Amino acid sequence: VRDALIALAAHEEAERKQTGLAKVRDDLGDPVMGNSDGKITLYEFSDYNCGYCKRVFEPIQKLLRDNPDVRLVIKEFPILSQSSLVAAKAAIAAEMQSKFGAYHIAMMTYRGKITDDVVMRLAVQAGVDEKQLKLDMESPKTAAIIQRTREAAAALEINGTPGLVIGSKVV
Repeated sequence: VRDALIALAAHEEAERKQTGLAKVRDDLGDPVMGNSDGKITLYEFSDYNCGYCKRVFEPIQKLLRDNPDVRLVIKEFPILSQSSLVAAKAAIAAEMQSKFGAYHIAMMTYRGKITDDVVMRLAVQAGVDEKQLKLDMESPKTAAIIQRTREAAAALEINGTPGLVIGSKVV
């Protein structure tokens, strides 16, 4: 009976992980950096208020510069504060205007408290149309992308940032 329960738990864990990986790979609408057609995909669960995310930003950017076949998908995972949610919505909305890269760099290199005003100011500096940004931030599509990321994180037991998924390995 004990062995059967252990085997069942292992089977359920494997299924949960496969479900989570499928949700992670469902990345339509998620912001992308690097080679959008790259053969190697790295998924990063990130929060703009996360100091550790800001620390890994430059090494990940270096990885993209040194490896032209890498595709980085940012999974906006706002878990630290209300301003994290505002910043994540703005990131997805910036992606809709093809301005995510400049916005993301500005947010990750910004030092100071992230506020709604900071989010908007940096988005506009990145070339984002502010009126359209505000509309897209509140769209059902943006909400669905964030919800899908939360579901993937839960399935993979990612409860902090940064969280990385490379192939089937979760770091």
